Amino acid sequence: MDLHAELRSRKLLAIIRADGADTAFACVQTLVEAGITALEVSLTTPGGVEAIAKARAQYDPNILIGAGTVVTAAQADEVAAANADFTVTPAITRGAYRSVELGLPLLCGALTPTEVVAALDLGATAVKIFPAKVYGPGYLSELRAPLPDAPLIAVGGIDAVSAPKYLAAGALAVGVGSPLLGDAGTGGSLSELAIRASTFRTALNI
Repeated sequence: MDLHAELRSRKLLAIIRADGADTAFACVQTLVEAGITALEVSLTTPGGVEAIAKARAQYDPNILIGAGTVVTAAQADEVAAANADFTVTPAITRGAYRSVELGLPLLCGALTPTEVVAALDLGATAVKIFPAKVYGPGYLSELRAPLPDAPLIAVGGIDAVSAPKYLAAGALAVGVGSPLLGDAGTGGSLSELAIRASTFRTALNI
């Protein structure tokens, strides 16, 4: 799988943080039914690895199921065993190094130019610019001036209004958590989650 190309095509990575494995899996189901085909279950979710394994067993390979907030090497091992398609880290963590060792596609968290280059040197498939909202879409344009080939994913505080601006600034995709998930991760309305998913799909023309 060429994760770089897949994310560029799909444009949106849904980030799921929930209060348990069952809630996370219900959010995955709702988002997939709503047409979102790239999803990340954060390991801040209790039972997150279980939710990843269940989702990966449920859906065909066209639905991308990744693991987020992979901090430790042990977590990378766990999500690899759960058949996660990729890992996402908040920074250049031990989990990032282990993901590369395991051959798991890595979306490595970074913010500064030095961190972006370090993440790519490590072997990241793409670099997660986090928190993107702090500097806005213009920051991605500035990063891409000296690093025009760097594959960047904007994450953090991105809503349906700002998401297209990040793509226009050169992001290959946007990762969206709470503006998409809302309260669904803590038992809130799944029908409202589906509506928000539709709003993002319309905004990004996907």
